[in-house]
Amino acid sequence: MATQTKALHILNNHELLKPDFDSTLRDYGFGTLRRSEVTTLQINMGKVCNQACHHCHVEAGPKRTESMSPEIADRIINLVIASPSIQTVDITGGAPELNPNFARLVLLSRALGRHVIDRCNLTVFFEPGHNDLPEFLAGNKVEITASLPCYTAENVDKQRGRGVFDKSIRALQVLNELGYGERGSGLILNLVYNPLGASLPPPQEKLEAEYRMQLKQQFGIGFNRLYTIANMPIKRFSEFLIRSGQQEEYMSLLVNHFNPATVENLMCRSLVSVGWDGKLYDCDFNQMLDIESPGKQTIWGISSFYELSNRKIATGSHCFGCTAGAGSSCGGSLQ
Repeated sequence: MATQTKALHILNNHELLKPDFDSTLRDYGFGTLRRSEVTTLQINMGKVCNQACHHCHVEAGPKRTESMSPEIADRIINLVIASPSIQTVDITGGAPELNPNFARLVLLSRALGRHVIDRCNLTVFFEPGHNDLPEFLAGNKVEITASLPCYTAENVDKQRGRGVFDKSIRALQVLNELGYGERGSGLILNLVYNPLGASLPPPQEKLEAEYRMQLKQQFGIGFNRLYTIANMPIKRFSEFLIRSGQQEEYMSLLVNHFNPATVENLMCRSLVSVGWDGKLYDCDFNQMLDIESPGKQTIWGISSFYELSNRKIATGSHCFGCTAGAGSSCGGSLQ
């Protein structure tokens, strides 16, 4: 309780609405937040996307031009080769599939025996030249983590754009036909829920059961897991909070629901994020806020990702978004 009061004192005095996350960790008896061994490499291919979602922390969209070059993609693969501890290559964007280097990164990572995750918006399957993308992903046993913030058209289209729900349903049906989401197929299909507004996600298991029932009954769709992810108070969602006058209320919600049990499993403790320009970050959220890893490293300044093990992790007030309630990560809740 003392920690919450202290953090809220900072918040209510309106110091740019930036409660001190490191102080909260210390008050709960945690030392400096450090990475252990790097086992997951998250690659952001850029900000080019065929959608412009209201909650997007990347501020991606069709008019963005930031995109990873072949030289940076080649360097990343060489570093993966030099980093046996990397078990998972997690590819995101924007719509990562729109980058010309996407297929090569998938093929080379799989050839190296790494597990590959594609963070997919589903509608990219219907972009010109990408009709064969589902078959490519299935053929390489790429795990798909797909955005679907609700099982109703009204809520999805409100957050992601008109017509997105219908396209998403068609895409999920195509993936099911290929074996995705089917037990024993080896083709993993996970869905991602994030709240429509300034609230924390509901309990993950309960919502997953509701998704499973609704999608099966209405559309015959199956999937493996549902991940609930909190909206981070940065970029596009932060702008929404300011416009709607909810910024202070939302930050208070996150601070008041700080859960120390989530700290051990924070994704930044085993993950390194690489930006489209080759800069290294402690997570994708830090990347979007341009909070570089201590040491200001780039992929050109290291010989393997192992060198980033046991490093101090850069934090900020947005980290309360990962530690509120049941916690939030790219793999869903932390409890």
